[in-house]
Amino acid sequence: MGNRGMEELIPLVNKLQDAFSAIGQNANLDLPQIAVVGGQSAGKSSVLENFVGKDFLPRGSGIVTRRPLVLQLINCPTEYAEFLQCKGKKFTDFDEVRQEIEAETDRLTGQNKGISPVPINLRVYSPNVLNLTLVDLPGMTKVPVGDQPPDIEHQIRDMLMQFVTKENCLLLAVSPANSDLANSDALKIAKEVDPQGLRTIGVITKLDLMDEGTDAREILENKLLPLRRGYVGVVNRSQKDIDGKKDIGAAMAAERKFFLTHPSYRHLADRMGTPYLQKVLNQQLTNHIRDTLPGLRNKLQSQLLSIEKEVEEYKNFRPDDPSRKTKALLQMVQQFAVDFEKRIEGSGDQIDTYELSGGARINRIFHERFPFELVKMEFDEKELRKEISYAIKNIHGIRTGLFTPDMAFETIVKRQIAKIKEPCQKCVDMVISELVNTVRQCTKKVEHGLLTGKYAALHVKVALETIVVLGWLGIDARTWNARGYRRTSAWTSGDHGTTRGSLQGLYCANKTVCWINSENCLVCVVVVVISR
Repeated sequence: MGNRGMEELIPLVNKLQDAFSAIGQNANLDLPQIAVVGGQSAGKSSVLENFVGKDFLPRGSGIVTRRPLVLQLINCPTEYAEFLQCKGKKFTDFDEVRQEIEAETDRLTGQNKGISPVPINLRVYSPNVLNLTLVDLPGMTKVPVGDQPPDIEHQIRDMLMQFVTKENCLLLAVSPANSDLANSDALKIAKEVDPQGLRTIGVITKLDLMDEGTDAREILENKLLPLRRGYVGVVNRSQKDIDGKKDIGAAMAAERKFFLTHPSYRHLADRMGTPYLQKVLNQQLTNHIRDTLPGLRNKLQSQLLSIEKEVEEYKNFRPDDPSRKTKALLQMVQQFAVDFEKRIEGSGDQIDTYELSGGARINRIFHERFPFELVKMEFDEKELRKEISYAIKNIHGIRTGLFTPDMAFETIVKRQIAKIKEPCQKCVDMVISELVNTVRQCTKKVEHGLLTGKYAALHVKVALETIVVLGWLGIDARTWNARGYRRTSAWTSGDHGTTRGSLQGLYCANKTVCWINSENCLVCVVVVVISR
């Protein structure tokens, strides 16, 4: 690919970003991009403003960046900015750019410091920038501010994870040098999602604010916490400089002087500073887009074919066609049953590796929880022997018996089996609860997939009806359990090893009595085994 073609890669991805943002699909596409992460007051905003050469980002205490900002820098002779939500409007006053970011943020999140994962797309044209696209993410925080919810830390983390876990996303990890870099929020999250350091670019800010006698030389030389793409040090304007409206150009000159004169950094001066960082990011992003372009193209073509197929189905679409309604209903029930069965059998395509789910939890109830409940039952062998003795004597009456009467054994066994009524009831309740949870897990697919996206209400209705059926089956199981001790003689008079076969026989006899009339219905299998 020639130089001209390489230069067009970043603008090409910018167009894709804008297109998918406009239709609300940005989060579902793994576009090559650079996400800026760091703790509050790490200097992220200053780094981005230095790239542009203008003050345009909101500032203040607490969380300032409350929505992802997709910042697209375009090299152009004329200097202005555009927002995706303000089509056709050019901003030449960058104070107005800041006001628009604040207004657009408040429009979606309110003024109570709430956050939202919906990005703001800002494009800046300037002769002073290189082609570059960055996603500025909210700074990591631990303490709620104002009316923020108590779990704000987890909300921000979840939002960051939506971006940084994608394989095509490079990480610009911004860390202040005047704090312990080993505990840097940015480097921690980078280490978590990129343990080999292949996607992470380190940026060390506030080098001029380190304690006297200390420096970050080993970090910048990539020796202490090595990253494949290395580190770049920058010196931003201080809060005093910002309040005093210090010109960014003057700040860049001061940054250059700092690296040239500092004894620990002057041997690295040609690889430090904001201009070098911008150049590195331009090269890294361009190369990254080039490397990921074939896979991205294949994915987009696959999505295009899928959408074209769906559009083709709508050509002869008649919403009131009874046959279409029937077909949709049958497809929904069938898909729901298949998904439910996979979750129970453990053969689904998305196996949970963090906790037990579906059939595994039911299996644990039968093989761990139920035996545990039985073990907890009080059993006094001495008292039992006394009861057996009394039962035998009472059955013999005035006669002296030569043989132990079966009736004595059956009477004692019935009483003992009656004691397991409560553990059995508890087992039924736990299994029904797990089945209901499995149904609810199936309903989470409403937000995904073509079929469920079209007929969300139908999907929910099927789930609710299934839960109702499970409730009735649970009542049947509890009713049978309450009468179970009366059938004890049938279970104790023959071969004691046939219990499992008897249950299987009961399943086979009942497999056609099913809520969806399916011979392989897992609801029928599990509940019949419980209730019989």
